[in-house]
Amino acid sequence: MKAKSGDFVLPGDFLGVSEEFVPAEGAYDDEGDIKAMVVGTVSLDDKNKRIFVVPQAGSPPVLKKNTTIIGHIMEVRGQRALVKIHAIKDNPRKLVVSFVGGIHVSQADKGYLAKLTDAFHIGDIIEARITKVVGLDNIDLKTSQKDLGVVKAMCTRCRHFMKQTGKNEVTCPNCDNKEKRKISVNYQV
Repeated sequence: MKAKSGDFVLPGDFLGVSEEFVPAEGAYDDEGDIKAMVVGTVSLDDKNKRIFVVPQAGSPPVLKKNTTIIGHIMEVRGQRALVKIHAIKDNPRKLVVSFVGGIHVSQADKGYLAKLTDAFHIGDIIEARITKVVGLDNIDLKTSQKDLGVVKAMCTRCRHFMKQTGKNEVTCPNCDNKEKRKISVNYQV
């Protein structure tokens, strides 16, 4: 049964199907089923075929295009780095659910990047900008701007946090290991 305008819903509640509506704020697509992302009231836009969930209590942070996020690198493989998203930058409220995003090698840095491991390694804390959101686990990110990229790098040998020693180079104070990264201008020592 699809939800009607004015229905009260909880996160994960079924709202409709993607053949009928496009999920808007407060809703997401889960393999063709549109579900609520927040506690709130359903609002249907029949003209544009969009379905919203208006939050019941304040506005929780919502991931949308051009939002800057903070996360850590979970995996780097081939052409894509997976990022566990922890927060929206400059927003004190926690995210409603856990999100994972991806950075394609073409979106990691300006210009040509031969290997994605020249930009990121597992454990690095990054700031990235959202370029596209499709559901909970299909979020495209980019770090090609100066203010985006690694803000805290983790040594691949001893797992200590590293100090910036060059434009795109970090050095471990514990084991003197030197590595490349796509470093943000907001890098923290």
